[in-house]
Parts: sequence; structure tokens; C-alpha cells
Amino acid sequence: MKKLLCIVLAVLTVVFAFAACSKTETKETLVMATNAEFPPYEYHEGDAIVGIDAEIAQAIADKLGMELKIEDVSFDSIIPGVQAKKYDMGMAGMTVTDERLESVNFSTSYAKGVQVVIVKEDSDIKTIDDVSGKKIGVQTSTTGDIYASGDYGEENVTKYDNGAVAVQALISGKVDCVIIDNEPAKSYVAANEGLKILETAYVEEDYAICFNKENEDLMNKVNAALEELIADGTVQKIVDKYINAD
Repeated sequence: MKKLLCIVLAVLTVVFAFAACSKTETKETLVMATNAEFPPYEYHEGDAIVGIDAEIAQAIADKLGMELKIEDVSFDSIIPGVQAKKYDMGMAGMTVTDERLESVNFSTSYAKGVQVVIVKEDSDIKTIDDVSGKKIGVQTSTTGDIYASGDYGEENVTKYDNGAVAVQALISGKVDCVIIDNEPAKSYVAANEGLKILETAYVEEDYAICFNKENEDLMNKVNAALEELIADGTVQKIVDKYINAD
């Protein structure tokens, strides 16, 4: 009887140890909200969302031992979703601005962005100074939208769901130019004949990851991982992989 009891106890010990091990190995999920209409930072490749932000986020999740889940949403719903704790963080070529800092916190900057102006090749808009008084297309709630509305007036700015739709509005003559980030601008110009980017940049800015103001613990963990990835050159390699290919 004692021998049988010892065997049962040994089996139970193994079962509990296995269960505990399995529980330990279950990864916590890191939910990232993005808008996958912003190449090369985030875009669709088949069913997958790829790009600079997607790879940096994966590297962060790997370093933290977490499972990355990317949610593709409209750009203007990212910050409200992070505020509502629907997403752990937002990463979408997002610029740090004073207005956004009122709603969310931001990580260390991981990349530089440049706002540029796309026009038709035969456009009479030759420099930034010529944009005044023209019909401007932008993506809703982006910094292109914020800056253009402030500089040129809301009445001259037409807002679109994404950059591709804004560019199509330019091609069809609904707007005279499109203000958008330089990297997706290059992709749109390459894909559509008869367009060009003005040589002079409109605005230079910093990209960072946004977090709920109450979630400082996660922000600090992600920030620490991000800073390590910047220091060891991983972030720059990811950026170069996509931008140098252009």
C-alpha cells in the first residue's frame, strides 16, 4: 500500500510540475494598434502586416518575452483606443506633438519623419511658399493634417482616410497637392506616373510609440527594450532594410 501511495504521489508531482511549467511558458500578449496604410513603416504583405514599425515592435516583444499582436485600425482611432486601454500601445509612424501629449505618453523616439508635399509634375506649385491658397489633401489626424490645417486654414484642407485615397484625389484633380510623410510619399510617387515631391521639406519630426498615461510600467519596460535595440544597432538595421531599398 505504501509503495502504491509513493507511486501515486510521484505521478502527481510530475503532473503538477508540468502544469506549473506550462503556465510559466504562457506568454503575455502585447497588443499594438497601427494603421497599415503607411509604407514602409506599416503595410500589408498578403495577410501579414510588415514594415519598420512591425519589425521594431516584434523585436521589443521578443526582448520582453511577450507575444506581439498587431491590430490594423484607422489612424484617428489609435490614440482613443490606447486611452480606452483597448490596445497596449500605438505605433504607426506617429509624431510626438504637444496636442497628443495631452492624451497619451510617448516612448523614446526611434526614427525621424519628414513631411513633404506631393504635386503633379506640371503643377504651378514649385516651392512650399506656393502651397498657400491651394487645395491640400491630407490623411485625417496625421501631423500633415494638423500642420496644414494650422498653417493654411481648415477651409483649404480636405481630409481622407489614408494617404492612398488622398493621392488619388490629387491625380483626379480634387486637390492641388498632398502633404504626407516622406517615405510613404516616395512609394506613392513611384506607383503613380506624373507625380513628384517638392525638393524642400515641409516639417521634420520624431516618431515614437504612444501609451496610456496610466500604464507607465509597460511604457518603461518597452522603453528600456527599445533603447537597448537602438544602442545595439537593431533599430537602424530595420530602418535601413526598408528605406535604403527605396
